[in-house]
Amino acid sequence: MDLQIKGKTALVLASSDGLGKAIAQELANEGANVMLTSRTEENLKLAKEEIEKTATGSVAYCLLDQTKNESIAAAVKTTRETFGSISILVNNSGGPPAGNFEDFGDEDWQKAFELTLLSYIRVIRMVLPDLKENKGRILNNTSSSTKEPIDGLTLSNVFRVGILGLAKTLSQELAQDDILVNTIGPGRIQTKRVDELDQVNAKKKGETKEAVQEANLSTIPMGRYGKPEEFAK
Repeated sequence: MDLQIKGKTALVLASSDGLGKAIAQELANEGANVMLTSRTEENLKLAKEEIEKTATGSVAYCLLDQTKNESIAAAVKTTRETFGSISILVNNSGGPPAGNFEDFGDEDWQKAFELTLLSYIRVIRMVLPDLKENKGRILNNTSSSTKEPIDGLTLSNVFRVGILGLAKTLSQELAQDDILVNTIGPGRIQTKRVDELDQVNAKKKGETKEAVQEANLSTIPMGRYGKPEEFAK
């Protein structure tokens, strides 16, 4: 299937690992020119090398701290200078710390807001002129917690739902510009983040990680966690 994205510019946030990297891989395989972003250059170099093994599009990377407005602006500028006007924006971020409501103070809430929701708002605002010009696409990666809160993920539960509200609002406001806005909410996908959460839950419950994973598997019809590449496709 030709997705008609060959030669188009895609900016993928938090894409040196996990779901972001898997999405970047699929976009590059389809011929898009992909800008990878992360806070760690070593991870970006490795991701670029791996993605380029099968990519038909070009791949580059730049450092990005999603909690810093000036860092987001620099990444957008670098993407334009490297590949040209942006047609595809994939919003993605690592999750805030696990914990219950009483575990967090104002500083924790502010940091989670800046990472998980405000970063999406900022980058959309900066890329919007390009997307209007190109009739572009916005893809917001969130979590299955937008449908049902996940125990022990209070910070994530709150701000992931905010992303859903943002996306629904933008889908109405930007329809006149032929910009499509979609939200994707992965469940149990086998990533480092999910593995870390399983470990946190195991410690909290006084169980082994394997026991926690078995309990999770019992709720999944296929009896296994999803694979990042499945999600990306």
